[in-house]
Amino acid sequence: MEPPGPAGAPGRPWDEAKAFYDNLAPKKKPKSPKPENAITIAVSSRALFRMEEEQKIYTEQGVEAYVKYQLDHENEPFLPGAAFPFVKALEAVNAQLRELYPDSEELFDIVLMTNNHAQVGVRLINSINHYGLFIERFCMTGGNSPICYLKAYHTNLYLSSDAEKVSGAIEEGIAAATIFSPSRDLEVSEKQLRVAFDGDAVLFSDESEQIVKAHGLDMFFEHEKAHENKPLAQGPLKGFLEALGKLQKKFYSKGLRLECPIRTYLVTARSAASSGARALKTLRSWGLETDEALFLAGAPKGPLLRKIRPHIFFDDQMFHVEGAQELGTVAAHVPYGVAQKHKRPQREEQQSPNSK
Repeated sequence: MEPPGPAGAPGRPWDEAKAFYDNLAPKKKPKSPKPENAITIAVSSRALFRMEEEQKIYTEQGVEAYVKYQLDHENEPFLPGAAFPFVKALEAVNAQLRELYPDSEELFDIVLMTNNHAQVGVRLINSINHYGLFIERFCMTGGNSPICYLKAYHTNLYLSSDAEKVSGAIEEGIAAATIFSPSRDLEVSEKQLRVAFDGDAVLFSDESEQIVKAHGLDMFFEHEKAHENKPLAQGPLKGFLEALGKLQKKFYSKGLRLECPIRTYLVTARSAASSGARALKTLRSWGLETDEALFLAGAPKGPLLRKIRPHIFFDDQMFHVEGAQELGTVAAHVPYGVAQKHKRPQREEQQSPNSK
């Protein structure tokens, strides 16, 4: 039997526990939303902060030396990592949402998801407090993979610097990407969250890319024209775009479409005339849109992304990720679809059973 709630009504253990911890938290901080109401962004410690030196110690000297180093330096904040500007932008959106909807829990909720030992937690907490970040939820797994916890945290997006963990999350049906630091600094907006997506194998399935790989571009153009009115299946990040769109509408309903602090971009190698209509009609069939759609017809994406200055750009092909990095964009690789080396065709695996 559940303990009684207010006015003698039945309560829920989660509500009572949450109220208890909210009362313990400093009053100047806003309350964390319930996980089922929030858009949960799980970020690894090495994505949020720069930890190259610490990682080198772990690799060369082992876990005990690594933990000792972290304890000895726990009052020194980590430097910001690749995901840091993205997280700051999420918090800027939250601040505006709280002003418009004080009682709403439809907010971004950032979870630090790491396989670090709990002993390292103090340095991570000190770093988060040093930069004034609002990250209340931690998952520290002491060397075990955190992937099994992602669904329990209601994760809408997982960002990590570990490609193997990201692939594991994708296989579990969770939107995920391996994030990379840019080769040069590029100033991004502090007031407007900007997110750029590739289309095929990111927002959409890899159906069309399979045609390109198997039959070439001419067959691809014919296929897209013939299936222009048939929506593509969803890709791994469709749900994240949907979540962004949901929050955008909260600003639109207040008459703030032009001042919306969330802006989304479709940046695709597709040609607008030959294969663009199907992409746009697919988004329309889902009840979604992007604020801008850039069809590059195979041209490099890096120069356009440098103009957009997104906080993060998602693509399934490392060629485009690296091109974006070189020009200062924080880019994230989505390991999904036919373009990935680890996803070989079934018949190739059958022909080469001893290959590794």
